[in-house]
Formats: sequence, C-alpha cells, structure tokens
Amino acid sequence: MIFRQRTETIDVLLVHPGGPFFRNKDFGAWTIPKGEAAEGEDLRTRAALEFQEELGIAPPADDTWIHLGSIKQKGGKIVHAWAAEAELPDNFTLVSNTFELEWPPRSGRTQPFPEIDRAEFFSWEMAVKKINPAQVAFLERLSEALAPDKR
Repeated sequence: MIFRQRTETIDVLLVHPGGPFFRNKDFGAWTIPKGEAAEGEDLRTRAALEFQEELGIAPPADDTWIHLGSIKQKGGKIVHAWAAEAELPDNFTLVSNTFELEWPPRSGRTQPFPEIDRAEFFSWEMAVKKINPAQVAFLERLSEALAPDKR
C-alpha cells in the first residue's frame, strides 16, 4: 500500500479490480494492490512483484516498508500487507496484467480484462468507505503506525 502524508491527513493509493463483475461497484470494492503467493514464497518479495505487476511501476525501496500484518477477507483469503510512503510518477499510466474470462457467461467466447482498471489516491476518510471492508484494518494499522491523531 502506498501512502502520502498531507498536513491534515494521510492519503492512500487504492486500486479498483478490473473485469465485468466490478464494473459498476465502487464503495467496498477497492483494494490494496495484491496477489497470491506460492507455498513457501517470501511474502514481502511477492508483495513487491504484485505491486509492479498491477501498477506497472517499481515498488518503493524495501527499507521504507511498514509491516501491517494480515487479515482474513470474507471469502477466506488471507491478505498480508506492507505500506510505504511514495508518490506516483508525474507521467504515471496504469499498466496492469490481464486475465481471460468467458464473457458473456456461457457464450463460449473469452475476453481479456485488466486485473486493475483504476488506481487512485484517497483521503483516509474516503479510503475507509472505498476499500474492501476487511482491509479497513490495514488503514487503521497504518494510521496508528504513523500517528494516531493524523486522520
């Protein structure tokens, strides 16, 4: 998770899942850049790779990362997270991996969709509304790690 500190608040970078199932979803649909780790894979290394694959830019230097622990999402997926302070480059263009999906359903045709279709900084208050509800814990942990009164 990328964040930037402002005078009165913390802004966090969230991503919106691509594909037809999330096309019209907003509140509660955004997430941190994430992916699945293989058995025994180093989780921090995987987090850096997923960041690069989903956003198309290099992640911040490892020594700046704040460990935010893990959460369990509603569907049972365990998500591990780290945060680092950074800005997106001025010339940032989202470049996400794609996935294939049969669409429309039962049509026999597959189409490519981006894993992520948008990336945007949100204020802490708006991020709490936009992010997957299980991931709100990451926002709270980040806020506590930086300064409990800086929301």
